[in-house]
Amino acid sequence: MSDAVTLTSPEAGIAVITINRPEQRNALSAEVRAGLFDAWRAFEAGPAYRIAILTGAGDKAFCAGGDLKEMVEKQLRVPPRDMFPVPYDNIELSKPTIAAVNGVAFAGGWMIAQACDLCVASTAARFAITEVKVGRSSPWAAPLIHMIPQRIMMEIILTGKPITAQRAYEIGLVNRLAEPGQTLEVALELARDVLEGAPQSVRAGRETVMLATQMGRSAALEAARHASEWAYRCEDAQEGPRAFAEKRKPDWSSYD
Repeated sequence: MSDAVTLTSPEAGIAVITINRPEQRNALSAEVRAGLFDAWRAFEAGPAYRIAILTGAGDKAFCAGGDLKEMVEKQLRVPPRDMFPVPYDNIELSKPTIAAVNGVAFAGGWMIAQACDLCVASTAARFAITEVKVGRSSPWAAPLIHMIPQRIMMEIILTGKPITAQRAYEIGLVNRLAEPGQTLEVALELARDVLEGAPQSVRAGRETVMLATQMGRSAALEAARHASEWAYRCEDAQEGPRAFAEKRKPDWSSYD
């Protein structure tokens, strides 16, 4: 992993992945892309990590998107599927993720924020799918239809104009807003909320949501029941009710 992307663990169970190129507005250069692939793989492989927060260094940009100069130099046409590191798409992850959007999230920046399970945004942040402004396309935006209404999605993609963090919150793209400079802390608070749940229950819950967006009702119900069996059979399923009955906080150490 290069210094273009860092992976730290400020608290037990939490990995913070930071794009560390603020002078380049944290654009997805080749070095940043390679660093993100490495960081996501390290997160998934690390048994101590239960949730990840993706953010950008500085206070101006979460990620300004792809490196357009690089695209010109390489005369890039159709990007290969493995060019950009997209969680749950070309990177296999089984754990939940949060995007902490501290500044602009344009084009590829929107893409990687959208790919995360949850999103916290600074009130100063802005979001845009700007591909129409530079003659590119945004096929990666297709899953957005499961997050926001069709007509709003259509306007965002066809105009390429930015929306505010407040607007992103209103349409359901953002879970929580934060004051400028507090984005990571609010994301950490959200991560702590997730970590309070039983690990296998969280995993099954996340999988249930994803199955529901990908399948019809009956198929999703059947697949979700199957995905939940491990959660029901693990020790946490006994510890949770036991702790409730004994009026104490559950001990989810069976995860280890």
